[in-house]
Amino acid sequence: MRALRVLLIVVVILGVLFVVVDRVAVHFAEGEAADKLKTTEGLANTPDVSINGFPFLTQVVGGELDDVEVGIKDYDAATGNGTGTIRIDDLEAHMKSVDFSGDYSSATAATATGTATIAYDELLKAAKSEPTQVGPDVTAQVVGLSDGGNGKIKVQVDATVLGVKLARPVSVLSSVTVKGDTVQVRADSLPDLGVDLAENAVRSITDFQQVIEELPGGVQLDKVQAASDGVKISVRGSNVRLAG
Repeated sequence: MRALRVLLIVVVILGVLFVVVDRVAVHFAEGEAADKLKTTEGLANTPDVSINGFPFLTQVVGGELDDVEVGIKDYDAATGNGTGTIRIDDLEAHMKSVDFSGDYSSATAATATGTATIAYDELLKAAKSEPTQVGPDVTAQVVGLSDGGNGKIKVQVDATVLGVKLARPVSVLSSVTVKGDTVQVRADSLPDLGVDLAENAVRSITDFQQVIEELPGGVQLDKVQAASDGVKISVRGSNVRLAG
């Protein structure tokens, strides 16, 4: 009985030591992966990297991590044709089946899904920022975006008619969709500016789009929906390169 008791104590101690070593190892690996990702993507701040699954050491031996979560607070995505960038907030991605090198200098996920937010003030930059003529003696411009409820964006349009600026912006509900690498905003109906205007002329103001390129690891836009704090985007990809 005494020998069995000693054996059980030894097993428990070894088990605890294994858990401690495993957690230390995963913490080190997360730090290394975060540093590599920061360098690869040219990030201003170090991202959050969490390697899920237990035990970690058996995943290392197999050369593949089951599930990795990546969080990037702010990311400047390209807007196409070298025209600038747009800030993406709170990008969170789930990476599955991540192959990696021993020094974590390269890592590629079989699949990835994630979410992020484009604040309304960022998306507003895609709309025409200066008053534009939409008819005889009529100019207009988009001056604000906000949550319109039910997945719609409320677009606010300032207009000047016959030299007189309207007392307040005219609002119109718009749908937001994704087509390829482009977020598109299109008015469900035209705003009433008090005069008859050609639809194409008005839509040249109310409708606009924003190209979003070079997201981390090569993930692509998947879905988009208006929300209280901005436009929520979903991303997905395959063979997503995290580093290297």
